[in-house]
Amino acid sequence: MGEEKAGDNIRKKRKEHAKESMRETVMHPIAPVFDPDSNVLILGSFPSVKSREQGFFYGHPQNRFWKVTAGVCGETVPQTVEEKRAFLLRNQIAVWDVIAQCEIKGSSDASIRNAVANDLSEILSIAKIRQIYVNGKTAEKLFLKYTAPVIGRTCICLPSTSPANAAWNLERLMEAWAQIRS
Repeated sequence: MGEEKAGDNIRKKRKEHAKESMRETVMHPIAPVFDPDSNVLILGSFPSVKSREQGFFYGHPQNRFWKVTAGVCGETVPQTVEEKRAFLLRNQIAVWDVIAQCEIKGSSDASIRNAVANDLSEILSIAKIRQIYVNGKTAEKLFLKYTAPVIGRTCICLPSTSPANAAWNLERLMEAWAQIRS
């Protein structure tokens, strides 16, 4: 029985090591969206595989970011990258992510290691950002660790629009996110 348990532990450690080795170092490929009129900055953690493939934020079809922000702003949900960019600028919303580079496995925020933060100074020097919001607890944790000490500003954590946050339906998300319009 003891040998069997030891074998199970060895197999478990090998499996964990294999998972770790599947992590890759990725540079953030998407430029921030903002202009001088942006007054709200929404930061995610790091773009998903789908977002990186599309070259724009919140590209996974199950992510509710675009439905939530469009609903809060009283607009139809933008579909194309051009429509999404125009929607953000029209509503004075800047969007970027906390992390510029990290080791990550797929789209898993939980797998992020060796993170390097994005430099927000350009956005904050050009735009009139009155409030910084983060999209979910992981973005908040990363912001507090890497960004807040550098810029000396706080953030408000909004519930994640990720499909992994199944506890929050679209209606509840829109209620919580309504504060971006205040």
